[in-house]
Amino acid sequence: MASTPELSRVLPRVLIVSRRTVRKNKFVDFVGEYHLDLIVGFGAVPVIVPRVAGVHTMLDSFEPIHGVLLCEGEDIDPSLYESEACDAGVLSPEQLEAVRRLHPSDAAIDHEKDSIELRLARRCLKRNIPYLGICRGSQVLNVACGGSLYQDVEHELGHAAAAAVRHINYDDYDGHRHPVRVLPGTPLHEWFADELSADGGLMVNSYHHQGVRRLARRFVPMALAPDGLVEGFYDPSAYSPAEGKFIMGLQFHPERLRKPGSDEFDYPGCARAYQEFVRAVVAYQERQLQAAAATPHAHVPRGAILPSSPNKLLSKEMERRRRAISRSFSLAKDMYLSGGCTKPVEQRDLEAGAEFLESNAAASLSVQQEKRLKQMGATVRNASGYLNSLKLNGGREAAARALMAGMTVDQLADLASFYQTMGKICSECRTELGLSSSPELTAMTAGDRAGEVTWRTGTMPADLAWEHRQKFGGGFK
Repeated sequence: MASTPELSRVLPRVLIVSRRTVRKNKFVDFVGEYHLDLIVGFGAVPVIVPRVAGVHTMLDSFEPIHGVLLCEGEDIDPSLYESEACDAGVLSPEQLEAVRRLHPSDAAIDHEKDSIELRLARRCLKRNIPYLGICRGSQVLNVACGGSLYQDVEHELGHAAAAAVRHINYDDYDGHRHPVRVLPGTPLHEWFADELSADGGLMVNSYHHQGVRRLARRFVPMALAPDGLVEGFYDPSAYSPAEGKFIMGLQFHPERLRKPGSDEFDYPGCARAYQEFVRAVVAYQERQLQAAAATPHAHVPRGAILPSSPNKLLSKEMERRRRAISRSFSLAKDMYLSGGCTKPVEQRDLEAGAEFLESNAAASLSVQQEKRLKQMGATVRNASGYLNSLKLNGGREAAARALMAGMTVDQLADLASFYQTMGKICSECRTELGLSSSPELTAMTAGDRAGEVTWRTGTMPADLAWEHRQKFGGGFK
């Protein structure tokens, strides 16, 4: 059977731009793992875009793009939007300096990250690629569409608001919550319907000192804080996850709304933003592939896999192969669990899984894993040497061969570790009993060697000890 790399390349790709920090006196790029877990968990592949100088000119190399998730980061350069606050003289130079001192990690401007993310946001808007913006990502989306931001919510909005809201609390960073009112008829209201209070209230986390000042015209608010700050918005004309449409920004962090000391969400609806986003990403990918397959000579993004018909993502041949491989692994698993005591299995039924492992092992094994497997005398691609050394009878050898062909690399490594440990224990026991150099003992079978050890240590039952002495003449001297 030929190798089937298509099977590992059909999941849609979601681009996420990293954030830069300093660790051990050098820059390190990172993305919060909660985002990655949710994207993977709902069936897409996160592709991290490093915020490295020049990457903004290389975005075509990240195609195909089926979705973009932008999340936390530094303040957006005020020159990229209408700085109404500065024009009105609301923030003095002294106030701006106070903001920088209070929020040093956020107030620093990252021009490369701004450039990368604004270009990705505009690419999504132009091509209707699903977009989810969390915290800074929602602000990027608003700026990309012509909206503006408060440079500091506390200074610009706090004094004028009817109800003051603390939008960041460094003393209770993850535990801090403030109320928002979720507007009816919006996706957010649907996701949290069972958790909302009678007036649509919801307690959310908050990690920001900037926020949406003027919401771009195309967007509709989904949630408002008591001070009037927009905490969530979306484009109703670009929201239909089943059709691959999703353009949304959330100022709060649903992925971090977790109970203290636990990974359990505050509300069941917290994961819905990611679930519906990935649903849209999957639909967008399928819609793009169908359109490309139906249009002769259409441009196909690099790395895209075309379906054989507009209604199927996988071709019939790929589906047949997938079923054969799945059946092979299932049979091998049954043999492993039953110790080989199952109904006879045709060799060709096991070959599909074995050949799939052979064709993909080189790419999946690290150098260290290869070394460990070679040391135990067996690899995924060639287990014959190890199996022959076991000198099993025909039936047991066939069962062991099928079992090992269906094992993962980790299972094979565990098997090697187990036998190495057992070998070490046996060697130590033989040394203690003075049997390590006995050629007669070396010639014994495994069962006979075990019997000799128990006979010498006096732990063999009397009737078995008599049989052992008759067979080996009372043990070796």
